[in-house]
Amino acid sequence: MKRVLFVVEDITLAQVVRLVKLAHALPRDSYEVHFASAHFEPLIFAGTSFVQHTIYTYEHALRRLERGQRLYSKGVLARYVEEELALFHSVKPDVVVGDLRFSLTVSAPHAGIPYAALINAYWSRAMEREWPLPEHPVVKLLGARLAAQYFPKAMPRVLQWFAAPVNALRKQYGLTPLGDLVDVLMSGDRVMFPDVPGITPLASTQANELFLGPVLWEPALPPPDWWQRSLGARAVYVTMGSSGRNDRLPMVLDALTKLDLPTMVSTAGRSSSMGSHVMAAKYLPGSEAARRSAFVVCNGGSSTGYQALREGKPVLGIASNLDQYLAMTSVRDAGAGILLRSDSLTADAVHDAATQLLEDDRYCQAAQRIASELASYDAEARFESMLRTL
Repeated sequence: MKRVLFVVEDITLAQVVRLVKLAHALPRDSYEVHFASAHFEPLIFAGTSFVQHTIYTYEHALRRLERGQRLYSKGVLARYVEEELALFHSVKPDVVVGDLRFSLTVSAPHAGIPYAALINAYWSRAMEREWPLPEHPVVKLLGARLAAQYFPKAMPRVLQWFAAPVNALRKQYGLTPLGDLVDVLMSGDRVMFPDVPGITPLASTQANELFLGPVLWEPALPPPDWWQRSLGARAVYVTMGSSGRNDRLPMVLDALTKLDLPTMVSTAGRSSSMGSHVMAAKYLPGSEAARRSAFVVCNGGSSTGYQALREGKPVLGIASNLDQYLAMTSVRDAGAGILLRSDSLTADAVHDAATQLLEDDRYCQAAQRIASELASYDAEARFESMLRTL
């Protein structure tokens, strides 16, 4: 029986649920599953039988990401590595699986344990596109147009700066430095992309890289009382998730109301001002909500984006951090959605984008083409097949 240890960086919901979904799908007669996380939300871990291990996650990482700052100091990552090595000693895993846990590029090779990294393909250097400009204080200082001119030139140094603490620790543990942040994210004995080539076409892939297809999760909860209400053909599903600009939600809802669009909102437990005309719940069955909608509004991230596209519905992405911009740029370039900047968002921009998605059939046609490709991928089966090679 193979012992697999999942180590999650618990800073956004997506990182946790993707690993939970993959872990839960493993046959219990072939795998002993251990799961390490800072928290074990009952809603997410309900029905699982993992051996649970509490491990430290730096609580300010998401806020630093939103500010365009380096996520971790060397000291924080050193604590990560020490805890992981102690966990490895206790669990003695045959394989370690991680999602955005930078420190595993130090601890796993130092301990001599095969490491499988889950990371979206749009981070790959083989993705032929310019780096999009995320929200950052320099954008406010220079303006988006001027900042966009300098950002591609500055990006190589930015990526090296983000990777510096990881490389310092790798040197400390007798490992060769990896290069920049992209090299850190793409480091692993196996690198798994929760994507499909139709959205993230890579010029080439390495022998250790594979497309899993999207890893999608939704809560096993009874729907709210209003769920069976007839919404018509022009309903909209809106969620800013756990990492989107929730302060932009009232503006979005106001614009949709003016278009007389019935609106379903999943708050992810984040409060916001909403009128009585909005149908809201903490969590909703996202796939069905997308299925009942003309289009989906989200933070542009891959989780809700893929949920919408799997149902053949286009996406209006209101992005803020770099990961969201990368994900939504891929959707936009595939013709299946519209990308708006959250830092300069206006109700008029939302109104115009919504109108375009409703009236231009090309967005829906592109989303339906992508839905066909998504249907051909079984991420859980591909993941289990990959594990057998380690």
